[in-house]
This record gives sequence, structure tokens and C-alpha cells, in this order.
Amino acid sequence: MRVALPEMLRPHLDGQLPDEVDAVWYEGGDDVAAAARSCEALHTHFWKPSQNEEAIASSPGLRWVSTTSAGVETLPLRLMHERSITLTNGAGLHSETVAEFTVMCVLAAAKNLAGYVHATDAHQWLQPAARREVIDSRALVVGYGSIGEAIGRRLRPFGVEVIGARRHPDGAEGVIGSDEWRPRLGEFDWVIVAAAATPETANLFGAAELAAMARTGWLFNIARGSLVDQPALVAALERGEIAGAYLDTTEPEPLPSDDPLWSAPNVVITSHSSGASATRIPERAAALFVDNLGRYLRGEPLRNVIDLERGY
Repeated sequence: MRVALPEMLRPHLDGQLPDEVDAVWYEGGDDVAAAARSCEALHTHFWKPSQNEEAIASSPGLRWVSTTSAGVETLPLRLMHERSITLTNGAGLHSETVAEFTVMCVLAAAKNLAGYVHATDAHQWLQPAARREVIDSRALVVGYGSIGEAIGRRLRPFGVEVIGARRHPDGAEGVIGSDEWRPRLGEFDWVIVAAAATPETANLFGAAELAAMARTGWLFNIARGSLVDQPALVAALERGEIAGAYLDTTEPEPLPSDDPLWSAPNVVITSHSSGASATRIPERAAALFVDNLGRYLRGEPLRNVIDLERGY
């Protein structure tokens, strides 16, 4: 069995691959199509959509595609569905890192860290002012999957009451259905967007949702930029309908320097950095791939299989 694998994972995969696997190593997005052409399986990364589509379209023998990313909206899902290619994603690989980053943003919003940074740049001593306490505050996490749950686990020790919203709540404590969170938006201090990017979730947070939030509430988007109506967000911030926003993701990326979002009041843009980890992500990605590879060879169900019609 031939498998196309990125060189960045070689240090973590050397000695871990079964004897019956012939690895075809490639350097990056420019080389992925040539490597995958003769392979039955492909592990891809955060390459350009056109590079991943070319690799999959030009590889007639592909039966399984694995990706490091949790989001799969940039992959050719329709093509894979038509060719009955199994897709598995990296759900869980970035949960710890993204959760830590999100907690940092909540604390920074509560204590006005951005204000102190700007004052430092301006050599300005800020007058003492009351800041918000995180203890006894309330957070809503829309999209309570592996990342959302990890965020909840880290916020609760700070005294935050966390409510998660997902499609199938299954009666779990503190979890509501995906049709139940909108009427409750005004109850929360922190509203965290962590849902998958699909056609159904495009502009999930628009003018109506922003207007329903508490005026003291903050919006955090660590999912994808397409989930938030950015012109509506700019308008809500300018009118003071919400207190502020931390945006790790925008639409498009990179955000053009003249986009009005940069100048909106009380907004911090963190350049899609929440999932960055120089130490653990490749290690975890390799372990997940090796586990799934063994399952594939034994004919067992794979972990993190994507519903290609739903997109998650």
C-alpha cells in the first residue's frame, strides 16, 4: 500500500509505519499532487485549496484522505463524495492549544489587556479603572465539539458557568441543542464561536444575533471567519451593541489592511494563531495517523470520519 506523507511528519513517523506500507514523502503543497498520484492514501495539511484539489483529482487510486486540520471546508468534498473517498480530519489535535488561547482572550477582554498594550506603545500611564471579574460570569460556546469542550474545561476552574450548544446535546449537563442558544444570547458575558464551517453555519452570527447579545457581552470567534457577518459586527461594535470582539479568524484571510474591521472599536484580531503549536501538534497528528492507518489495514472503522455531505 502506497501512502503520500508530508516530510514534516517524518521525524514522528519513522519506525512507526507497518512493513506493508510504502511511504511517498513530499515537501509541501507544491509537491502533494505528484506524490499522491500513485497512492491509495494521502495525509494532507493546510495547503492551498487548489493544491489539495489537484492532488485528489489527479489520483485515481485514492481511497482515504487524512488531514491535520479540524475544518475541512477547503477540501473538495463533493469530488470525494462522488468517488467514495473516505476523509478523516484532525479533530482533537488542536483542542488543547485553541482552548488555552481562548481562555487567554477571555481574561484579556475582562482585564482590558489590549488597552494596556496600546498605552505602553504610546508611553501613556493609564488611570486605574474597574475591570471585570471572570468569576461568576457566564460563557456560551456555540459548537461544543472537542475544541468547545476543552474550552469549557478550562473556563470552569476560573468560576465561569459554561453552557455548550451542539446539534446533538444527548441530555448532557450544561449542553443545549443547536436551536436553543439564540433566545438565550443576552444571558452571557462571553459568547464563543467554535462551530464547523458549513453552508448551514455561514453568517451564523449576523445582525439579529449580535443585537440579542448583552451590551456588556464579548464575541470570540476561534472557528472560521465565514461564521460571523463581519459588516454586521462592525456596525454592532460602532453602535455599542456589544462590548467587543476577539477574532482569531476572519473572511478573507489574511484580512486586507483597509478592511473596516481593523478600525472597529474594541476589536482584537489575532491572525488565526489559536491553533499554532511548535511542539505537540505534529506529534499528535502522527499518532492519530498511525492509529488510523492500522485500522485501515485491518478493515476497522476509522477515527474522525467526516460526513462529506454535511461537511463535518
